[in-house]
Amino acid sequence: MRRTLLGFGSGTAVGVLGGLIGLGGGEFRLPILTSLFGYAAREAVPLNLVISLITLVAALAVRAQTLSLAAVTPHAIEVAALGLGGILGARWSAQLLTRLSDHRLEHTIAWLLGGIGALLIVEALLPGQRTALLADDGVALLVSGLAFGLIIGAVAALLGVAGGELLIPTLMLVYGADIRSAGTASLMISIVTVLSGLVRYGRLAALPDKRSLQTVAAPMGLGSIVGAVIGGLLVGFLPTASLKIVLGSVLIAAASKPLWPTKR
Repeated sequence: MRRTLLGFGSGTAVGVLGGLIGLGGGEFRLPILTSLFGYAAREAVPLNLVISLITLVAALAVRAQTLSLAAVTPHAIEVAALGLGGILGARWSAQLLTRLSDHRLEHTIAWLLGGIGALLIVEALLPGQRTALLADDGVALLVSGLAFGLIIGAVAALLGVAGGELLIPTLMLVYGADIRSAGTASLMISIVTVLSGLVRYGRLAALPDKRSLQTVAAPMGLGSIVGAVIGGLLVGFLPTASLKIVLGSVLIAAASKPLWPTKR
């Protein structure tokens, strides 16, 4: 019961943060799973991916009721390419996780978390307008989408996150999507990427056990959904840019500390 309540409470807190800055919050859940629940990094990543899937499906269901999914249609080529690249990247990354030593895995995750923290800070300092860096050419959109998808899918599967912190800036800055279309497209791509990663982890016999799913993943996923709703309601009352700087700094600090209880 204690783990269940702790999972719901921490999931809600992360969900609030994710709702405030427009992300799933998986990058904040990972340090919690390792430091608070005592999971080794190799166990925490697939578990985080399961929780990410729960929150993604809920978020897309809510968005489908409030926004038109047809807004993604003008970006169909790049979205499809990002999704395909994400599938391939997630499969490769899942294989990589099983091959890396615990020490290398922990350091790799720490560097990636630090990089995402830095990205949050940079994004908060960038101007809000969107620009398309690529011309509206089918071949360029397809090739670039596959390349970006491979990288983002690999990072997402290795951290057990949805990848929105990388997908949304890519869709806005590279392809010129508006924030709403980018958010919807990010959810669609992330669900496909996360499912691909979970299927690969399943074939590698690396999925979480039943107890972890019941006592941690389910309550944490439910808490994340509740927290995301609360965060969405509070977003108009807090300065998002300042919050991103603070949370980015928190991620960098978390990446620099020994939060990974390797079982040697």
